[in-house]
Amino acid sequence: MRSLLFVPGDSPKKQLKGLESSADALILDLEDSVALDAKPQAREITRAFLDATRPLPKRPLLIVRINGLATGMSDADLDAVMPGAPDAIMLPKSEGGADVGHLAAKIAVREAESDLPDGTTRIVPITTENAKGIFGLGSYSRSSHRLMALTWGAEDLSADLGAEANRLEDGSYTDPYRLARALTLFGATAAQVEAIDTVFTNFRDEAAFRAECLAARRDGFTGKMAIHPAQVAPINEIFSPSPAALAKAEQIVALFAANPGAGVIGLDGEMLDRPHLVRAQRLLACAQKLAE
Repeated sequence: MRSLLFVPGDSPKKQLKGLESSADALILDLEDSVALDAKPQAREITRAFLDATRPLPKRPLLIVRINGLATGMSDADLDAVMPGAPDAIMLPKSEGGADVGHLAAKIAVREAESDLPDGTTRIVPITTENAKGIFGLGSYSRSSHRLMALTWGAEDLSADLGAEANRLEDGSYTDPYRLARALTLFGATAAQVEAIDTVFTNFRDEAAFRAECLAARRDGFTGKMAIHPAQVAPINEIFSPSPAALAKAEQIVALFAANPGAGVIGLDGEMLDRPHLVRAQRLLACAQKLAE
């Protein structure tokens, strides 16, 4: 996944607009973007959208962000949307692998009740929305076969910490949020799932947004969440492998295949070893997945 676009669960108009955005995934939000008294209606609207969109031959992944496990609302969310067969459930304020396991059990029951194939609904936790979540980032490995990706959040974390701000005047994150971002990347890699970068809230600052996307791709994130349809195209562009990068990756893989006993090979004056081969193979696999 490169681009994951948030759309409010109580807005059919914005959901349809999201469907036209070329996002790889839509996050149908039942949490922060929906007022408390509007949540019952949002569940109905989201279920109707799932029913209408799921059969389309070409569509984005459909991910529903439910309310957190501690809110007492997650069961009602799942009861409403699981018969619509979402591709994944996004779990906010996740504190670790135990929360993913807890959610996985809830999903399994509802898959059976809705005659859905067991294990088809994946889970995407938001891992750093509170301080406890920071310390749970090493626990996602083997938490559930449903785990699809890890992402992180800075806005709720700043509220939990009581911070005055989470970014400096130049737009870069302050140290606590840089740490949360890095640990999410490590946690996803350890769990062997995708690492998705968090949202950029100032959607009118295109230059800063592109810079943050480029930095995320550089560091190893495979995609980024979006809060506005205008952010989708830049995300897709930046997180798609370039022709030059793909050509070099193919060269690296071919050279190692031609020299199976070599620990190090030379290419264009650069000495490359096995980590370079692994990186090249991952890039080619990512390109293949995007082409499917």
